[in-house]
Amino acid sequence: MEFPQVRNDNVSQFLDRAEIVKETASQVMKDFGMFGVEITFSGDVENAYEELHRQLSDQITGLIQYNYDKLLSVLYQVDITDREIARAEQELPHYSHIEIIAHQVIVRDLKKVLLRRYFKSKEK
Repeated sequence: MEFPQVRNDNVSQFLDRAEIVKETASQVMKDFGMFGVEITFSGDVENAYEELHRQLSDQITGLIQYNYDKLLSVLYQVDITDREIARAEQELPHYSHIEIIAHQVIVRDLKKVLLRRYFKSKEK
């Protein structure tokens, strides 16, 4: 099994399997939950990206306005760099800055899920 290359333009192809979607949503909820920021997931695999993206955008907006240091801590925990955000802004010009950050959270947590699955498959 070759490790899949997740990019801003191909995220949707990895979110077509229910178990990957659920694990990604769980990872997003865990990462934000560590900082007392609640993200929920209804379990609707078909609309998972939109559901998570909307909630993340709302939470990120609030953090920018009221607790920027917490936002920086969450982004550090998720492992999102300024360079990744800048690259995504070039690749996704139709997204606002907040939507870019939300998208990058989903992409990064999807990568974490795929990486774990990749190494578990190597163990077998």
